[in-house]
Amino acid sequence: MSETVTGKDADWQAWQKSWDRQQEWYMPDREERFRTMLDMVEAMVGPEPRVLDLACGTGSITDRLLARFPKAVSTGVDLDPALLAIARGHFAGDDRVTLVTADLKDPEWVKRLPHDSYDAVLTATALHWLHCQPLAALYGQLAGLVREGGVLMNADHMVDPATPRINAAERAHRHARMDRAKAAGVLGWSEWWQLAARDPHLAGPTAERFEIYGEHADGDTPSPQWHAEALRAAGFAEARAVWASPSDTLMLAVR
Repeated sequence: MSETVTGKDADWQAWQKSWDRQQEWYMPDREERFRTMLDMVEAMVGPEPRVLDLACGTGSITDRLLARFPKAVSTGVDLDPALLAIARGHFAGDDRVTLVTADLKDPEWVKRLPHDSYDAVLTATALHWLHCQPLAALYGQLAGLVREGGVLMNADHMVDPATPRINAAERAHRHARMDRAKAAGVLGWSEWWQLAARDPHLAGPTAERFEIYGEHADGDTPSPQWHAEALRAAGFAEARAVWASPSDTLMLAVR
């Protein structure tokens, strides 16, 4: 279902910034992955792309996309009613943005989109709640949406099971940093949602969100190699990592 982007009364820009800061608690290099993602959009499909912002949340990718490429257009897709409420408010009045409520586990979700072809599909830290089989199936659906020569980019937590000591050390170091930041007053995941639940504009959507997802949905975190192979099997001609941190990878696939 496509929805008109409207919003008033709440300070949606403040909520957008608050979400970004909370996400940076997990990922201090979040802006670096976004920059690389947009660098590759420009390199592969040019500065005026039609983009599908997949599992868009508050529209963090779309926000940066439009700031860098003013002639781009974006379709944001998500199921989370609270994050979509922030996105609708943040992009209110911007006719470059269309927001769609859809469940990516629904085989018919693509029928809700306003376009049947995109230059780029972009997603970040959003698909790790899917297990491998449905994620591979989703990659197949996305291959049908990306035009010839277009791209899909997925930046997410990707774990190589062949490096258990490196994985354990990275996780321990990352969680120690997060604990220090929380002790200094930074809002973590739970605290952010508690704040949203007390806001009169977000209380209802937040309650609905937890009915849908529960506290947090976690699927599989397969290796970058698995993602590259799954993307090629889905119909993409090329796929490889174009950016990586100790825990996360930005995978780029070309149709």
